[in-house]
Amino acid sequence: MACGSTSLWAGEATWFCCGSSWGPCSSTGTGACGTCQSSAHQAAWPNASAACFSITRPDLCGESIPRRGCGAVMTVKHQCSGSSVCVTVSDCGPRTKSFCGEATCCNGTCRTNRVIDLTPAAFSAIGNLSSGMLPVYIYE
Repeated sequence: MACGSTSLWAGEATWFCCGSSWGPCSSTGTGACGTCQSSAHQAAWPNASAACFSITRPDLCGESIPRRGCGAVMTVKHQCSGSSVCVTVSDCGPRTKSFCGEATCCNGTCRTNRVIDLTPAAFSAIGNLSSGMLPVYIYE
């Protein structure tokens, strides 16, 4: 898996559970792509497919997020610490429309709207799970 450095998006990252139990997660489903595992560096993207987009509706928050489907690889970089993790899209989410205008800030700069969900393994590679949300840059 080769992670890129071309800027794709910026916003908030949250975490979610999928696949086999790991850390704070009990065993759940394997996501829209059928491959999601909480212990892997994976992510949910709100425009992974047309069906996904109709649920997450980031456009209702003013986000014109590009389509990146199952298996797409992205680098997610924590805006505050500079830590990054390489993830593979394995699910649909987050439900951006439910959190329009929500903001997470650091160093005087804020990122708005939930635009990527990370598995606990991926989230904990760049931040503390107890923080719940991180302002991030996303690259492909």
